[in-house]
Amino acid sequence: MTLPARRIIHVDMDAFYASVEQRDRPELRGLPVAVGGRPEGRGVVAAASYEAREFGVRSALSMAKAVRLCPELKIVPPDFHKYRAVSQQVFDLFRSVTPAVEPLSLDEAYLDVTENAWGEPLATTVAKRLKARILEETGLTASAGAAPNKFLAKIASAWRKPDGLTVVAPERMESFLQKLAVDALWGVGPVTARRLRAAGIEQLVDVRTVDDETLHGLVGRQADWLKRLAQGIDERPVVSDRERKSRSSEHTYAEDLREIDRIRAEIDRMAAGTADWLQQAEVAARTVTLKVRYHDFKTVTRSDTRPVATVDAADITRRARALLDRTDAGRRPVRLLGVGVHGLRPRSEPENAREPLLWDAAPGA
Repeated sequence: MTLPARRIIHVDMDAFYASVEQRDRPELRGLPVAVGGRPEGRGVVAAASYEAREFGVRSALSMAKAVRLCPELKIVPPDFHKYRAVSQQVFDLFRSVTPAVEPLSLDEAYLDVTENAWGEPLATTVAKRLKARILEETGLTASAGAAPNKFLAKIASAWRKPDGLTVVAPERMESFLQKLAVDALWGVGPVTARRLRAAGIEQLVDVRTVDDETLHGLVGRQADWLKRLAQGIDERPVVSDRERKSRSSEHTYAEDLREIDRIRAEIDRMAAGTADWLQQAEVAARTVTLKVRYHDFKTVTRSDTRPVATVDAADITRRARALLDRTDAGRRPVRLLGVGVHGLRPRSEPENAREPLLWDAAPGA
């Protein structure tokens, strides 16, 4: 018996931090805006408005370079308390439709709406209603992709940004896949994409015809996974944040990171995002992990486990930075960074009455 196709939506808020600032500060609307640190203090762009992106300004770029690209750039310091509050509004809307919500960050998530509170049979209708509710309640736009699996839904959500909606119905999967370049595959960054193209693999569907030995030589252990994705196969379920045993955030950079200040800024950003996820999921973590992949693809991981679980962003950041000091980052070029948390447990269930969560500890404790 053939199981019915799942209905997965990936929702991604448009230029989230910058859009919140433009919403709350009318004088910034229509202008190039970057949220982040000051250029003279080696600040890094945390988010850029679409007006700023037209000049090449993007997240993770040094603010000094951003200002060189766009001299009229309006720089706004981040207000994570405000962003978390708006994010909570958005996720409350998600969970009012389905409990199967898998956050990826403050501003994006997967939803399995195969069954939903609205009784809507089409993911397209659910996505339209959600986008309208988000705009009505927050004044912000979101882009969404609807598809039978997570891989296609995530690609689709970026297809018509901002304020877009792209639907990949089962009968349209093959025609959609035929349009994609090889770097649309998860795990294929700029370096791997160049290697694949040098071997004559330009389009995503070209991966299907490469013999296994050649593909393994090009991408290593990812070969089988990439071949399945190239066929549109992704069986991973949407995992509710309250069911997860771990959480990680990682990013592959288009250009290797060489300056330690830039690397630390990226670690700080990922640690803050991970702490935000813990608070939204109402869980705490005992273990903080760090992942570093150097330019030559050698990957190292470091971890730090404590007896008391935490959701405190400052604590997670300190521990992640200490783990970074146990790597060669800053001495060797870095192409990927990741911060994760493990050993999760509900915040409502302390390990014992004498061990409070670090988030709940009194100031100075």
